[in-house]
Amino acid sequence: MSHDHDHENELDPFAARVRALETILTEKGLIDPAAIDVIVDTYETKIGPRNGARVVAKAWNDPAYAEWLKRDATAAIASLGYSGRQGEHMQAVFNTEETHNLVVCTLCSCYPWSVLGLPPVWYKAPPYRSRAVIDPRGVLEEFGLTLPADKKIRVWDSTAELRYLVVPMRPKGTEGWSEEQLASLVSRDATIGTALAKEPGWGEPA
Repeated sequence: MSHDHDHENELDPFAARVRALETILTEKGLIDPAAIDVIVDTYETKIGPRNGARVVAKAWNDPAYAEWLKRDATAAIASLGYSGRQGEHMQAVFNTEETHNLVVCTLCSCYPWSVLGLPPVWYKAPPYRSRAVIDPRGVLEEFGLTLPADKKIRVWDSTAELRYLVVPMRPKGTEGWSEEQLASLVSRDATIGTALAKEPGWGEPA
């Protein structure tokens, strides 16, 4: 794994500690940087947020699946083949006209890797973890998401025992879209709650 050490001082404290630990373990021959690269690439580009997007798209297109997802998200998600590392115990929370859901882990960075891939850096950062609970509306505005003043924001705190998936509202004008087309509208941030699903025009049917 190649690193530009000239930029080491630009890393946040958490990333710097990880970098230092990786260097020590590599020098001792305890880990293979190439193997780590494969793992990271798998979660960033192969799993990424794609699994979660497919779950959302199926819920949008299949009312029976959506009901199952509400009742038992762990089983419904596993039925699509997405289970394992930090994704064993899941709950799906659905955005509505009245309520917007936002996920945070106030203690550390509990996150459903098997469903959403690697957690974004900001999800692990102390400012997000503290302010998302205290001032969720302000935090969302910093992400560029301004919600109506009368819309309730519900914050869900992930734990080692339970992790959450936000199901954003389906954009209008997507009737007749396939699950693959719908999934293209679902970003990682939308499944955390810091964004909405993209409007048609993104992955729109030809």
